[in-house]
Amino acid sequence: MSKLTLFRLKNQMFFFNLVAISIGVLALFILSYRSISPPTPEIERLTFRIALFFEPLCFIFVLVATLLFERPIRRTLDLMYRRAPIPPEIASKARQRLLNEPFFLIAVDLLLWLAAAAVYPISFYTYKAGEMIIGRALIQNLLIGLCTMTAAFFILESVLQKMMVPYFFPNGGLYVTPKTMRMRIRTRLAALIFACNLIPFLALIAIVRGTYRAPLDSAQLLELLRPALLTNAIFGISVGIGLAALVSGNITRPLKEIIRVLKSVRDGDLDQKVKVTSNDEIGYTGDVINEMTDGLIERDKMRQSLELAKEVQQNFLPKADPEIVGLDIAGRSIYCERTGGDYYDYFELGDDQQGKIGIAVGDVSGHGISSALLMASARSSLRQRALLSGNIAQIISDVNRQLTRDVEESGRFMTLFYSEIDTRTQRIRWVRAGHEPAIFYEPATNTFEELKGPGMALGVDESWQYEEQQKPGLARGQIIVFGTDGIWEAHNAKGKIFGKAALFEIIRQYAAKSAKEMVAAIIDSLDRFRQEVIPEDDVTLVVVKVVA
Repeated sequence: MSKLTLFRLKNQMFFFNLVAISIGVLALFILSYRSISPPTPEIERLTFRIALFFEPLCFIFVLVATLLFERPIRRTLDLMYRRAPIPPEIASKARQRLLNEPFFLIAVDLLLWLAAAAVYPISFYTYKAGEMIIGRALIQNLLIGLCTMTAAFFILESVLQKMMVPYFFPNGGLYVTPKTMRMRIRTRLAALIFACNLIPFLALIAIVRGTYRAPLDSAQLLELLRPALLTNAIFGISVGIGLAALVSGNITRPLKEIIRVLKSVRDGDLDQKVKVTSNDEIGYTGDVINEMTDGLIERDKMRQSLELAKEVQQNFLPKADPEIVGLDIAGRSIYCERTGGDYYDYFELGDDQQGKIGIAVGDVSGHGISSALLMASARSSLRQRALLSGNIAQIISDVNRQLTRDVEESGRFMTLFYSEIDTRTQRIRWVRAGHEPAIFYEPATNTFEELKGPGMALGVDESWQYEEQQKPGLARGQIIVFGTDGIWEAHNAKGKIFGKAALFEIIRQYAAKSAKEMVAAIIDSLDRFRQEVIPEDDVTLVVVKVVA
């Protein structure tokens, strides 16, 4: 900021207000001399003497009032010029004063024009001027004062928006600034209509009224009225054009800015911001649009993060189904969101133990990134612990101890069904940690059994000791299905639950098929059942078929 810019910023509101008042005074004198009864030399001298005394007082009054009101504004500008830190209380006061300044200055102008409407008629009355001169002085000061005040407000508002606001409100937020006055768009239009239509109409009435007692014929009256009416018409049209240009500019300028930003957002450019310069409805709309674009940017970042999280989580899941002697295995996870809390994994338990595999299926409470992170933590802990010595009950107890410490006070937990299948010993062993039991199907007898067992969900009680369960006698054709409740608790548009009976029927029908075909059949049946209903829970399914 240069010294010239500092000087301009400090004094432009006073200057433009003074210009508006001066234009009003000039219009007052022009209309006086173009009236039906122009001032006599005596009235001219009297008017000059009054103006010589009164108008300097008005100038001083406006100057002092403006300087006192602008003290926080000027101090803030000085600090900006010196690039010094601005105390928050000073900055806040300056912003409040700045937004209120057009209202303050027109209040000052109102006092001046009311004073003029009293001083001049009283002075004329004291010097025994005619009734017409006194009435004209009163009416013209009031009407011109109203026009001048209206014009001054919109001029000052335009100056404020173009020159001052960018320094004090670089990021918008005018609407939420406390203790400030605002003029709504409806009020602005009403003021415009009043100044452009009602005031000239009142002036016309005053002119015509001045001819009532004139002892003149029609031709003489017409000749007398012609210059007054012409001057007032020119004045009224000029005021109307000027105010219309000011008001329309003050409204359309921010609207064009809003349209520009919205077009950019439509085209995918979210970095554009509305330059908010007013605290009316349009300014508020600009602030809302800026908040909207910020939200869109955050959502876009979140979307990118979710896509990355999805990619990472998908890498946590098995990339291919294992090939184990004597077993046909297939698994699949489908998340209801980009990331989920369902989990399944395979543990190949060493080359020297062919025909033996560990299978884990888990379900983390909730959905989204937090659940995905907990799933990743549980996966890492389980993989590391499974490589060490100990039975599966000890493995799950140790994992639970670590996970409980990780999720302490978060309220999160994870259910898990962990099993080891050994085709050499023809035995399945498992630990159930709050998870739904696995389903065991015996095609020889066409019977289903649930592999149950006691156990609390992981992450609840670190001291819990899990128990191993087992089932011997694995034989060719038997099927073990591990899943999460997103399968049997799925519902359709009518509220009907898919249920385990439907799952059992699919297992029975596809018992002779491969594990991969059975997984596909279950998922397809589930999709047909839900139809258009959006899933509310993740779905994870692992099918193991004994083939030797």
